[in-house]
Amino acid sequence: MIYLDYNATTPLDEDVKEVMKKEMENNFGNPSSTHQLGIKAKNTLESARAKIAEFLNASPEEIIFTSGGSESNNMAIKGTAYSYQNKGKHIITTEIEHPAVIEPCEFLADNSYEITYLPVDKYGVVKIDSLKKAIRDDTILISVMHANNEVGSIQPIEEIAKIAAKKDLLFHTDAAQSVGKIRVDVKKLGIDMLSLAGHKLYAPKGIGVLYLKEGLEIEALIHGAAHENGRRAGTENLIFAAGLAEACEKASELFKNKNRDDHLKSPQELKNLRDYFEKELKDFFGEKIKINGHPQNRLVNTSNLSFLDYNSAHILNHLEGIAVSAGSACHSDRVEISSVLKAMGLNEKEGAGAIRFSLGKYTDKTEIETVLNRLKALTQN
Repeated sequence: MIYLDYNATTPLDEDVKEVMKKEMENNFGNPSSTHQLGIKAKNTLESARAKIAEFLNASPEEIIFTSGGSESNNMAIKGTAYSYQNKGKHIITTEIEHPAVIEPCEFLADNSYEITYLPVDKYGVVKIDSLKKAIRDDTILISVMHANNEVGSIQPIEEIAKIAAKKDLLFHTDAAQSVGKIRVDVKKLGIDMLSLAGHKLYAPKGIGVLYLKEGLEIEALIHGAAHENGRRAGTENLIFAAGLAEACEKASELFKNKNRDDHLKSPQELKNLRDYFEKELKDFFGEKIKINGHPQNRLVNTSNLSFLDYNSAHILNHLEGIAVSAGSACHSDRVEISSVLKAMGLNEKEGAGAIRFSLGKYTDKTEIETVLNRLKALTQN
């Protein structure tokens, strides 16, 4: 299997596995217990929290461990809605958000809240003028993803944050796709809340983080005991938290080109490989291929391509043994284009042949060459 679906999930990093194995074998205590084993577990948990905080340029007190990106998004959106309902019940998000943002918003819409979904341009980028016009006196929250999972377009988060701050609104960003691929500095971004998903950066599934800016208080999503300083009940997942901390350290090393393993690709190397892949296909298919997403301001690993003479089902059959994602579902009588591509204005032909190739730190050029040859062979059938 050639794996080019890193935006869906990533394999566990080998060092992450070792850290987790060590904690499983030697550190079974409950971090809330006051005896020696509990204290040892608590120290490990807080060490992991500090490492993740450093990676995001946050304070440890601003890091809340969750079960993943979906829980973090739900906590940020619902928590804000419940805590600020006396101020207003209007929330602004976008048409291209992940379901883990859209679904909580729809839940709130069924419970007397009003949601505005901002449009995006042809590159999948939020229209700032639309955002400014959407803000009302009863607006309490803006939630815009940092980078889109399908096309990789990066949103103008710093600009949106300044608008939100000027209007005294809370601003949340779903950074599940961006963390580990591009540098994420919560202070530079100017955000109030950020969601992180461990399995998107070579940590295990089932662990995530919500960054909550110091001084902010929102209603907890899960009630019970006073874990996570009373913000998220449930005995902490110490093993996975340690794994996530290790994954963040490895990502930081790759940004600095100080990786422990020479075979791992740095973000810049991934961009070079991605650009080579796209150039080869553009040279071969010419006007019969279209790159979806922003031409420059895009995740370094993400390539969403529309093959205009083929539908995604045909392409996937031709790429047997290669893991990629389609941008449409082909039925007997119709083509169902993804909501993201539809919001970007792609027509049925463009959407029908859309395929997402997402590279990762284990991707090598020989794999890319194999995929290129298989795609070029489409014209022979």
